[in-house]
Amino acid sequence: MSAINDSLEQLMSIDGAQACAVVDYGSGMLLGAAGGGLDLELAAGGNTEVMRSKVKTMQMLGLDDSIDDILITLGKQYHLIRPLAKASDLFAYYVLDKSKANLALARRKLAEVGDALEV
Repeated sequence: MSAINDSLEQLMSIDGAQACAVVDYGSGMLLGAAGGGLDLELAAGGNTEVMRSKVKTMQMLGLDDSIDDILITLGKQYHLIRPLAKASDLFAYYVLDKSKANLALARRKLAEVGDALEV
């Protein structure tokens, strides 16, 4: 779990970071979390449904592709979901303050951390 915690700490170091988590795609279980401001266990379960829905839609459309990330833009926050490269059954969830965060930098950091994390 130290690899997960180290990765979450790296994500929280970005300006505007509010919360982040690593989630098991199969069960919706939260494997690690940092930050706060929202119920990350509830968010983990809800975003598991987002991932499942997108994967199912891609299959129905016959798309032979993979998800790099999913961006949900709210009025005050960005929510990013990214499958982990070395653990296809896990994804990272990242919440950022829209007024403080640099979205491009946050996406780049999430990709870097997500591609390196081995569980």
